[in-house]
Amino acid sequence: MSETILKVAGVSKRFGGLQALSDVGIEIQRGQVYGLIGPNGAGKTTFFNVLTGLYTPDSGTFELAGKPYTPTAVHEVAKAGIARTFQNIRLFAEMTALENVMVGRHVRTHSGLIGAVLRTPGFKAEEKAIAERAQELLEYVGIGKYADYKARTLSYGDQRRLEIARALATDPQLIALDEPAAGMNATEKVMLRELIDRIRNDKRTILLIEHDVKLVMGLCDRMTVLDYGKQLASGTPSEVQKNPKVIEAYLGTGGH
Repeated sequence: MSETILKVAGVSKRFGGLQALSDVGIEIQRGQVYGLIGPNGAGKTTFFNVLTGLYTPDSGTFELAGKPYTPTAVHEVAKAGIARTFQNIRLFAEMTALENVMVGRHVRTHSGLIGAVLRTPGFKAEEKAIAERAQELLEYVGIGKYADYKARTLSYGDQRRLEIARALATDPQLIALDEPAAGMNATEKVMLRELIDRIRNDKRTILLIEHDVKLVMGLCDRMTVLDYGKQLASGTPSEVQKNPKVIEAYLGTGGH
């Protein structure tokens, strides 16, 4: 029996006179890679930002692993179990790769501020465990040898991997990847696909915004297509590819 990890219904968001999202909903099962695609301005990033607490929705209901949650603040969403990456890489440039992942891991720590200030034995033991877990995650995404390198010195593709490692460090129920292949060359895209496959095979769940339609079609179990903030179609990649509304939106046969 499949388990629903994320269930979102009736999400709408307006910015002044622009209706950015109109009654959008998705349902994602554990272990799926779920794609969100659409032309520029379709509302994909707005939906991501609503889902992850950067924007407050005008309407909508949200459930994560069967429990209602309200995406009102980024840190609360991370605690609830959603981790995300950004289209524009947001790493701590002067920190090492290891330190960047450790920052992500601190969402799940227990020692608190007093323990950190007093350097209690419990704090030191927890910091050691965090560092070990961060190193494991760097190895997992394929950049373990760069643990002590500053984030800004890594290649573009490796910075993307570091962002994914930091997201994984929060032990998320759902990882939301915003255009992870943007700016990657062909080799880096192949490696990214292998990493996403690996994450899925480990029973983790991924929501993916991506402009590279070929990558999405080859990776995703199910997908939703947005256009002008509305849901055009949802289904398997093969179902979506055959949908006349999707063909029209992408190929422009309807005069827009």
